[in-house]
Amino acid sequence: MTKKPEIIIASGDDDQRIQALLYGIEEEEIPFKVTTVAVEEPIARAYESAIESQLSVGIAYDQSFAYLHFKNLPPETPLFKVSLDDQDQLNRLGANAARLVKGVPFKEIE
Repeated sequence: MTKKPEIIIASGDDDQRIQALLYGIEEEEIPFKVTTVAVEEPIARAYESAIESQLSVGIAYDQSFAYLHFKNLPPETPLFKVSLDDQDQLNRLGANAARLVKGVPFKEIE
């Protein structure tokens, strides 16, 4: 079975908390898939998602933060880390995941 080119998002306990992130990806028109990744630590889960992704981009989250990872970065160093409480920044994180795929400039993240 051939894998589809999509951003892989490792799901957590409450997928409703990342709705703004998903909207950010959708606005940039890049496909994504929310799935389970069998790794406990969220940064490692984001990295494994990037490795699994045909687009080399993965996202994971825990109770407090969402992490955007790229497969060419060191496993312990995500590209971005954003609080789940900041919906605007979460939306920008999703957009930046898609922009990483497209090779266009990132939206600013604080």
